[in-house]
Amino acid sequence: MREQLGQIFRFGLVGAVNTGTFFGIYLLLHPWMPYFLAYTLAFLLAMVGSFFMNTYFTYRTRPTWKKFLLFPLTNVTNYVIQSAGLYALVTWAGMDTRIAPLVAAVVAIPFTYLLSRKILVPRGAPVGEPEPVRSTSGG
Repeated sequence: MREQLGQIFRFGLVGAVNTGTFFGIYLLLHPWMPYFLAYTLAFLLAMVGSFFMNTYFTYRTRPTWKKFLLFPLTNVTNYVIQSAGLYALVTWAGMDTRIAPLVAAVVAIPFTYLLSRKILVPRGAPVGEPEPVRSTSGG
């Protein structure tokens, strides 16, 4: 239980760094393109960073190509929640396009945690113990 709370705390730290990265990229792109395109590009770039921060720091597991390819697929739910939230906040609530992505991201946090843990932590792995690195050499 203590290790799982540690994971949640580390996930929150990674989320804060990732959100800052996402928001910084979004603000840099926003003046040169439509807000939704800037949002999408910032989301994709930040997701790559999130993958590596979550594998190494949050779940203390090793990254693999399989996990890397599955990680964005499971984040489709996160993207849909954030995108729908962004659209609703801007279109229906009249929220500023510079702030709305942050609000939408907060709503998606619990879903992202559960999905990323499912993908990045191997089945049957003890919670909190680093995943062993398998040797690829023949000897």
